[in-house]
Amino acid sequence: MTVDTRLPKLSTLSLVTMGLLMALQLVIKSFSVGPAFLKFSFTFLVAALIARLFGPWWGMMTAAVVDVVGTLMSGGPFFIGFTLSAVLGSLIYALFLYQKPASWTRLIIAQVIISLVVNALLNTLWVAIMYKTPFWGLLPVRLLKEGIMTPIQVILLFLLFKSHVVDLMQKRLKL
Repeated sequence: MTVDTRLPKLSTLSLVTMGLLMALQLVIKSFSVGPAFLKFSFTFLVAALIARLFGPWWGMMTAAVVDVVGTLMSGGPFFIGFTLSAVLGSLIYALFLYQKPASWTRLIIAQVIISLVVNALLNTLWVAIMYKTPFWGLLPVRLLKEGIMTPIQVILLFLLFKSHVVDLMQKRLKL
């Protein structure tokens, strides 16, 4: 059994849609709230939508580009770990949502994995490294934040994927 690792070809409409979604993600990213170690934004919605519409390869590539460009636009410090986290989060969304129904079970599992592994563990490690703060001192606060935010994120993702607009996008893109 062989695995096809080539990037799927995109139509012009798909490419333009992906570019617009990336731009939307950059705009939303600029409205994140909270200090560096507890930051929250709604970019996960667009990242999940890109992963669902375009699959793991395009999702991971756009996640990396948006992370790098967003960091450059904000003037903040660049750290490759956060780019890795963005790519991994997109991969997880794609594995659970690409060409599959957006059920409660899939959304809960994907979001819990992202919340625990990517957001709580990896991103806490990156913050601890960047700001020279104790990992074990940050982890409980970040776990609490993820515990509060994960159910909200799951509900927002469910509402997004059950939206008529997303269905229309999928039909027009013929994905």
